[in-house]
Amino acid sequence: MSNYTMIAEIGNALIKLLRKELVPDMIKNDTAIGLASPAEKGDMALCVYLYDVKESERYRMSGMISNGENRQKFPPVHLTLSYMITAFSSSDVKFRSDEEQRILGRVIQVLHDYPILNPHTMEFGTGGEEGIRMEMDKADMDEKTKVWNFPNLAPKLSLFYHMGPVPIESAKTKTIKRVQEVAFRSDYVFGENRR
Repeated sequence: MSNYTMIAEIGNALIKLLRKELVPDMIKNDTAIGLASPAEKGDMALCVYLYDVKESERYRMSGMISNGENRQKFPPVHLTLSYMITAFSSSDVKFRSDEEQRILGRVIQVLHDYPILNPHTMEFGTGGEEGIRMEMDKADMDEKTKVWNFPNLAPKLSLFYHMGPVPIESAKTKTIKRVQEVAFRSDYVFGENRR
C-alpha cells in the first residue's frame, strides 16, 4: 500500500524514466525535462503536466483490512492520474515542429517499452503481477483541446496518458475485539432424537 505521497512519487518516477531515456540523445540535460504545465515551462524542452486525478470506480473497495491483532484499517482509495506531455523546441522555426515530433515519438516509444510502474521500487518496467499501468488516452481531439486551457498560449501537439490504479492507503483505523470465548449448545442426546 501507499501513503499520500504516492502521486508526487509517481510524477518523479516518470521524470526519472524520461530523463534516463531521452538525455542526452534527444534532450541536452536533465533539467530540461520536468513536472510543469506548458504555461509555466520556463526553459524546459519536455513538460509532464498532471491535469486530472480521479477515483477509479473499477478498483473501489469497501471491506476493512486487518492491521494487526486488534486493529482494522479502512480500505485504500484507488486513483487514475491523467498526464499531458508536451515538447518545446528552441530550434529555428523551420526545424521546431520536426524536433518536437521526434521528441514526442521517443516518449511514446519509451512509455510503450516500460508501461508498468512497480509501486514498491518506483521503477518502470515491462510488467509483472502487480503494478501501476501507463496507457495512452483514447480521448478525441475535442476532449484533449479542453485540457489545453492556457490563456495566451497557442495549443501544441501533446501526448495524453492515464496511469492507474494508484493506491492511497487510509490513515484511519479502528480497534476491534477478538472473540475470546465460544459456547455451543445442542439439543441432541446420544441415541435419542428430540423433536
